[in-house]
Amino acid sequence: MLTKILTQGPIPRVEIARRTGLSQAAVTKAVAPLIEAGFVTDQPVAGPDEPVESQLGIGRPVSPLTVVADTVSVIGVKVTPTDLIGVTTDLTAGIRAVRHHQLPDPSAETVTEKLVALIRELMEIVDDPANLVGPLIGIGVAVSGDVDAAHGVVRDSPFMGWRDVPLAATLTEQLEVPVVVTNDVRALTVAEHWFGVGVNADSFAVVTIGSGVGCGLYINGEVVSGAHGVSGELGHLPLAPGELVCTCGRRGCVETVASSDAILARTRETTGQPDLDLSGAIELAHAGDEHAREAFDRAGGVIGSALAAMVNLVGPELVVIAGEGVADYDLYEQRMREAFAAHAFGAAGDCQLMLRSHTFDDWARGAAATVIRSYVRGEPPLRR
Repeated sequence: MLTKILTQGPIPRVEIARRTGLSQAAVTKAVAPLIEAGFVTDQPVAGPDEPVESQLGIGRPVSPLTVVADTVSVIGVKVTPTDLIGVTTDLTAGIRAVRHHQLPDPSAETVTEKLVALIRELMEIVDDPANLVGPLIGIGVAVSGDVDAAHGVVRDSPFMGWRDVPLAATLTEQLEVPVVVTNDVRALTVAEHWFGVGVNADSFAVVTIGSGVGCGLYINGEVVSGAHGVSGELGHLPLAPGELVCTCGRRGCVETVASSDAILARTRETTGQPDLDLSGAIELAHAGDEHAREAFDRAGGVIGSALAAMVNLVGPELVVIAGEGVADYDLYEQRMREAFAAHAFGAAGDCQLMLRSHTFDDWARGAAATVIRSYVRGEPPLRR
């Protein structure tokens, strides 16, 4: 019941009854302990001088159920090879505070040490009485790669250079607060499912483009984790030239052409400018340089083919294209859409492709959203 109110509220009891098939009496009984515990409140739809029309009758006020956002606090952190981005949020994943810390190196030992320092700084913000927020219920940490969320172990993160790092256990021991560690794209997908474009979608995918290419899937009422904790690895589909070696050690992965690092490497090679940075490559492409344009066109073609393969397989109604790489979406949008249309089978081509800009703060918010989901569902280690 709390999930329904959290993700779809404010919502009247009568509407919950309609959507769940329960009687209004059953809804009232289920909601009563949530109100008593302070998680949910009644809040008038309209002001005292405004007539209210509803399914309960004209002029009869409705008291929709709304989650009390300040009931609890959550911390979320996004880990990159160069930075830690941390946020505090409320129960609705609303960001309350943001902190960014640079990393001297991406080793597991260094990152763990800096993570503890950052999280303790955020914990002090939560504990400050002036903030008037509820107690901290947990910490979410989002990392790229193959993450065993059930055990909090980063099994393989090529970007970080990590293998078999028991991050959750280490952080929990030092911070004495429950910690959830998850794949960063899956965390972003959870945030979209509960608090974003996926709230009313039957199925959707989140595709992130930046230093890597990731994909999170929401199908049949759940964010897909995969039997072995790996799913949606769009960036490692073998759709690129076989001579290109990926950061994962394999050949021909989508990331070898479509990631921002790959685009930059290609532009440096074809222009003969080895010191060029990504902003310079983007500037050249916008200026019409044929070599820079070719790098972006090539990326767009591979991304479009990868999107079509994913949509053909799982059939989402919507694909959200996100990440730091979408700031320059215009450079490869046309080629991407052409490749998608060329390879999408039948009605799969009707899938909507939506651009949604995300900052690193949003990635950290996704980590917090995974904590909120586990807490509301009463999952370990965050039993409510």
